[in-house]
Amino acid sequence: MALKKYRPLTPSLRYKITSDFAEITADKPEKSLIAKTNKSSGGRNNSGKMTMRYIGGGHKKALRSIDFKRDKDGIEGVVKTIEYDPNRSARIALVFYKDGEKRYIIAPQGLQVGQKIMSGPGAAPEVGNTLLLSEVPLGTIIHNIELRPGQGAVLARSAGSYAQLSAREGKYAVLRMPSGEVRMILITCKASIGAVSNPDHNLEVHGKAGRKRWLGVRPRTRAVVMNPVDHPMGGGEGRASGGHPRSRKGIPAKGYKTRYKAKASNKHIIERRKK
Repeated sequence: MALKKYRPLTPSLRYKITSDFAEITADKPEKSLIAKTNKSSGGRNNSGKMTMRYIGGGHKKALRSIDFKRDKDGIEGVVKTIEYDPNRSARIALVFYKDGEKRYIIAPQGLQVGQKIMSGPGAAPEVGNTLLLSEVPLGTIIHNIELRPGQGAVLARSAGSYAQLSAREGKYAVLRMPSGEVRMILITCKASIGAVSNPDHNLEVHGKAGRKRWLGVRPRTRAVVMNPVDHPMGGGEGRASGGHPRSRKGIPAKGYKTRYKAKASNKHIIERRKK
């Protein structure tokens, strides 16, 4: 999973850095696992009103059905392909199970075509396998972590991310999250072994504005160049900086805490994330 640089034959190629896609082994998705074509909303709600700015356009994408629950316990699967998924930053792997079922999973770093994977009680703590947190050895790097048993993975799913199992205290496991937060999660939740694939994703450089348009991102207007009626930081004579950074609703940015003080999950957070 290396990066590819380009010769500056055009201005847009001068700084462009992309993945070399060397790990990809198939160029077309499994038809039976395409859930639907991901229909773009353009940032509009059901009445046609724009509720999210700077969204629209972009390339048409097929939505792959990803197995985040990994509930095929005790049934061995074989990795057939490593594929690109336009809906996420990580790579996905197509797994054929012994009972004939096919599923996509988030591919961890080091997963190879032909490798056998397993999930459920008794599975070995090897890359690609999914275990209960009660069975994962301390200090292990994990991803695809559930917050509630049976819910499906919601934590550490993006490219290169991972958490580390630090300790177990009673019915809770203590995990250090990708953000640096240390929190407790029930040991009956599942997690997959290893770190998520495509760790160099954050080093990619688009090289031109058009590539952001392909991704469905429209040009963003800076708040300080707006008028006072449009944004709290708008207005002023000349190149006014706009005062304290804040949102269009007036909520301050850069350190202002918006988390509810009495949130139920506060008791499970041992150490807050690093600023």
